[in-house]
Amino acid sequence: MILTADAISQQSLPKHVAIIMDGNGRWAQARKRPRAFGHKKGVDSVRSAVQFCSKLGIESLTLFAFSSENWRRPEDEVSTLMELFLFVLSKEVKKLHKNNVKLSIIGDISRFPAGLQQKVADAEQLTESNTGLKLNIAANYGGRWDIVQATQSLAQRVASGEIQPTDITEEALSSQLTMADQSPLDLLIRTGGDYRISNFLLWQAAYAELYFTETLWPDFNEEAFSEALACYVSRERRFGCTGEQIKQLLAERKTTS
Repeated sequence: MILTADAISQQSLPKHVAIIMDGNGRWAQARKRPRAFGHKKGVDSVRSAVQFCSKLGIESLTLFAFSSENWRRPEDEVSTLMELFLFVLSKEVKKLHKNNVKLSIIGDISRFPAGLQQKVADAEQLTESNTGLKLNIAANYGGRWDIVQATQSLAQRVASGEIQPTDITEEALSSQLTMADQSPLDLLIRTGGDYRISNFLLWQAAYAELYFTETLWPDFNEEAFSEALACYVSRERRFGCTGEQIKQLLAERKTTS
């Protein structure tokens, strides 16, 4: 069954969903096609996920497109991924803009070709004022890199005398991470059957619900996404509290509302 906005309370849905889009290469190999074919097919699943989140009113969708470790892959596959990224930015951004989607690329893009960096800047500028779904594409991103760059930013402020070492708190560090201006991560999905988060959103995933599925990314359609959201909705999120404390808090809110 496809999950619809009316099927469950809007308050029950995650505000921020992240997805590790794994399985493109294996999907292609199972069909005796080059791995690049799987990556191209995966773009269809990206479109589907964006449309689905927009329909449900989810605030942020973060997709792991290219990790800092992916440079170790065969040169021709990396080249294909760069070309595909450039193609998507060229062809899809106008559609995103038309549908009020705000696009952000998170990660260290300085290693990308100059033309691709310019496309990223143009795409972000075009959609900057959009108020709908916040679509974050993690490219040359790593969770450890994110924490390190945030730490370096605070260290520079300490060195300049702007703040003291004691001012470096969890809140201060969080404010320097990518996506600091967006809702905390609620749900982290990984497709493809592996049970790890692969250096993705390490800080942000501290209290996120994790969902792993055997479904390969090119097959991750609305029905598969609905199953992930239904599983999330069914879980009791306690954030370090007991279940009874959470139920009491919810009862108090109902009484005062």
